[in-house]
Amino acid sequence: MTRPLLFATTNPGKLRELRALAGGLSVISLEDFPGIADVVEDEETLEGNARKKALAYARTTGVTALADDSGLCVDALGGRPGVHSARYAPGDDAARWQKLLQEMKDVPEGERTASFQCALCLATPEGDVTSEVGRCEGRVLHAARGTGGFGYDPVLWVTQLGRAMAELTLEEKALVSHRGQAFARMRARLLDYQEGRWP
Repeated sequence: MTRPLLFATTNPGKLRELRALAGGLSVISLEDFPGIADVVEDEETLEGNARKKALAYARTTGVTALADDSGLCVDALGGRPGVHSARYAPGDDAARWQKLLQEMKDVPEGERTASFQCALCLATPEGDVTSEVGRCEGRVLHAARGTGGFGYDPVLWVTQLGRAMAELTLEEKALVSHRGQAFARMRARLLDYQEGRWP
C-alpha cells in the first residue's frame, strides 16, 4: 500500500512545483485538512522554519510531512530578505519584488549578486526528521522579466541558464532551482519512506 506524503504548504506555486518534482509519490496537501491551524514561522533560519512546520503538521495530521522554507538572499542587503522573504512587504508577490527593486535601485551591476535558498524537512508524526538544502545563484535584475513562476522569480537572473527564473519552463526550473536541488537530494529518502524503509 502506498504511504501518503503531506506537502505542508498552502502556497499554490510551491505545491505545483513540489508535485511535479514528486513524480509517482502519493501526495496530499494542507488543502486536505480544512481548518488546520497555521504554524507560525518565527525561527531565525530557513532550516529552522522548515523543521518546525514539518514536525508540527506531521504531529497534527498523523501523516509524514514534507515542509520547505525558501528565501531570496541578496548580498548587498546583508542577506535580506532571506528568512523574511514572504513577509518582506504587505500584499502580493509583485509588491515584495517591487520593494526589492526599489531598495536595490542604486546598487551597481557588479554588486547585485543574490541566491535563492531552500531548506526541505521531512518529518514523521513520531518525530523522525531528515533535512536537505538547495541553492541557486544569480543576480537581482533592474526590472521584472518573464511570466512564469512565483515569488521573486521575475527579478532573479539565473547565472547558470542566462535567463530570469520566471522565463524558465517548469522542467528547466526543476533542474536548477534551489527547491529542485533540495528535492533531488531528498528524493532517495522519500522513496525509502514510500517503500517502508524509512524511518
